[in-house]
Amino acid sequence: MLKKDLLELCLLQLLDGGDKYGYEVLTPLRAAFPDTQESAIYALLRGLGKSGLTSWYMAPGGGGPDRKYYRITSAGQARLEEMRDQWRNMRDAIASFGVE
Repeated sequence: MLKKDLLELCLLQLLDGGDKYGYEVLTPLRAAFPDTQESAIYALLRGLGKSGLTSWYMAPGGGGPDRKYYRITSAGQARLEEMRDQWRNMRDAIASFGVE
């Protein structure tokens, strides 16, 4: 898996835990991948939406302006399961070489 795939896996995993607005996914992804630009994460979110893996809606934002919330779709959940399997296979393959 390349970095983009890892970001996608992590992003879908975050959304699998419930709907989140942009900053709620941005913060943990930037912590895990500090060299990733904010714009790249938002571009990935847009791409996932265009692919039908996520959707979004606007909702009140705690006293401020409305926020855009993202949610995983059923197609996104299927993709997440596929990616989890790929991750496990890659992790096991790498571990077989003694890399941990």
